[in-house]
Amino acid sequence: MAPKKGVAVASKKKPEKAKVVNPLFEKRPKQFGIGGALPPKKDVTRNVRWPRNVTLQRKKRILKMRLKVPPALNQFTKTLDKNLATNLFKMLLKYRPEDKAAKKERLVKRAQAEAEGKTPETKKPIIVKYGLKHITYLIEQNKAQLVVIAHDVDPIELVVWLPALCRKMEIPYCIVKGKARLGSIVHKKTASALCLTTVKNEDKMEFSRVLEAIKANFNDKYEENRKKWGWWVSWAPSHRPGPRPRRKF
Repeated sequence: MAPKKGVAVASKKKPEKAKVVNPLFEKRPKQFGIGGALPPKKDVTRNVRWPRNVTLQRKKRILKMRLKVPPALNQFTKTLDKNLATNLFKMLLKYRPEDKAAKKERLVKRAQAEAEGKTPETKKPIIVKYGLKHITYLIEQNKAQLVVIAHDVDPIELVVWLPALCRKMEIPYCIVKGKARLGSIVHKKTASALCLTTVKNEDKMEFSRVLEAIKANFNDKYEENRKKWGWWVSWAPSHRPGPRPRRKF
């Protein structure tokens, strides 16, 4: 008689083969207690003693996430997008100031020209301006056309007032990553801010496009950013449902 549909057919169990154990090999389970076997390898990154600067970086990062950041400081977390920043830095590199070797070469040529009785060219070059006091003076005199500020200046109080001053004087400004990259343009380790007062005629079209994009991202959104607080991010275990597990001693 054929089995009915929907009824499981009882399968015949195969006899299990007994494992052949060699009596010469004794089974010795590992004891991981004190003085016992070596413990298995695990991730000990948490227990590493990191350098002091790395520890401070981590603590600072966590503290920024935990605290409620005021808008004046929170605006430095919103930086220029990558494509626009690339175009901006290409522009800034064209107006890079001369380094020590170039300056020495220029002065030697000038001395040779003066020795020969010629009048050397003393035309002032168009270069990127740097130094907070100098940039502040240029902004106040309304000579600056663009101000570039680093997002990671420490202490931040050095540049926290600069966006407000730029807005008051109606000068385009932007916040970029980071101070080391700005410093490399002017042959320094770091630079908190850079400034352009003018550009060459061949770059004016491209410069105007960059300015329009920067104005739309920063100057026009100043009022919006002035009211945005940096909200704190609570710790992950505080989101877990149910009572918190108590620590066992």
